[in-house]
Amino acid sequence: MGVRRFRHMLVAARNLLDSLAEKSQADGKVHSLTTQHEQWDIVSGVGITALAVAAGRAIEHERADRIAQDPYAAALVQAADAPQFASAEVDDLMRRMMADYLGVRTRFFDEFFLRATASGAQQAVILASGLDTRAFRLNWPAGVTVFEIDQPKVLEFKDSTLEQAGAQPNAERHALPVDLRDDWAGALKEAGFDPSVPTAWLAEGLLPYLPDDAEAQLLETVDQFSAPGSRISIEHFAGTLDHLDNDELNQISQQWDMDLESLFSHDEKPDVVEELRKKMTDRKSVV
Repeated sequence: MGVRRFRHMLVAARNLLDSLAEKSQADGKVHSLTTQHEQWDIVSGVGITALAVAAGRAIEHERADRIAQDPYAAALVQAADAPQFASAEVDDLMRRMMADYLGVRTRFFDEFFLRATASGAQQAVILASGLDTRAFRLNWPAGVTVFEIDQPKVLEFKDSTLEQAGAQPNAERHALPVDLRDDWAGALKEAGFDPSVPTAWLAEGLLPYLPDDAEAQLLETVDQFSAPGSRISIEHFAGTLDHLDNDELNQISQQWDMDLESLFSHDEKPDVVEELRKKMTDRKSVV
């Protein structure tokens, strides 16, 4: 795959994820991390982007030449029965824009966790985990504990659906129903997180929604809770929001009466890689 084509695919996939965030018809607000303590479920607000990611993983999983596997993704999408995914147009966009990128992204972060835990990380923390199923589908080393943090309704939907599908976690798993703008660090400790042992952290599809102060606080908390040997992997999109000017996706946004730009933080942020390097010592590594 050419570099130019892959870069275009990254932008197109991000566009589609962003366009699937639904505007609340009740109060006229977009439910996003930029709005103070709005709550959402899996078929509204930012939650719909988690469902879009699961739909992309389901498409990738059904391919004969797949590079990533998720045997539970299709069940999650079907259980949600979201009207946003009912049209043939959206299905076509998902297949053309999403599956390739999400296959690469899923495989990359899967291998990050497997390398980190094989190298001694005893805990894995998935921030804003959404419909992530890694606790159930990865072959974790013995003794690893997986912590997932997300909105209560999102985790409730995922847990009930996976239970009905007969899924069993392959590691000790703790699902923490707490907002990342609240005391999620305290919830981690109460659930048994040990800041004295190496941890693998993941922020996948999260930072674009966070205001500057929330992003800085999240990175600071991760730094404080990371013992020597800890690692962090982040999905980071540099640049402006100009990539949202996509005619095809704007048409869908208009049909769904959404304001895409309201979903994101427009704060001027320092480069996250540089910020992490400032915090790095010989006890941590950044992917």
